[in-house]
Amino acid sequence: MALLTLTMKYKTILNSIKDFLVRLTDVLVPVVSVALLLGIIFGPEAPFVGDVYKNISDLLNLLGSDGLLGLVAIIIILAYLKK
Repeated sequence: MALLTLTMKYKTILNSIKDFLVRLTDVLVPVVSVALLLGIIFGPEAPFVGDVYKNISDLLNLLGSDGLLGLVAIIIILAYLKK
């Protein structure tokens, strides 16, 4: 009986952590998207926006030539997050 109670507590804790991460992702994805869009519009020299733009650009360059592979990876990740 104690094992069942302990298992229920772990499931509750894990569900709470999962819900928190889902809500955090729901907030951060639009923020990063807007920052990236503003970085494209105003250039990488804009404060805060430029850092996001530069980091995404570096990530795309790191992942593949011309960023094509990185772009495909980001599309797959965003499609997964949209579920």
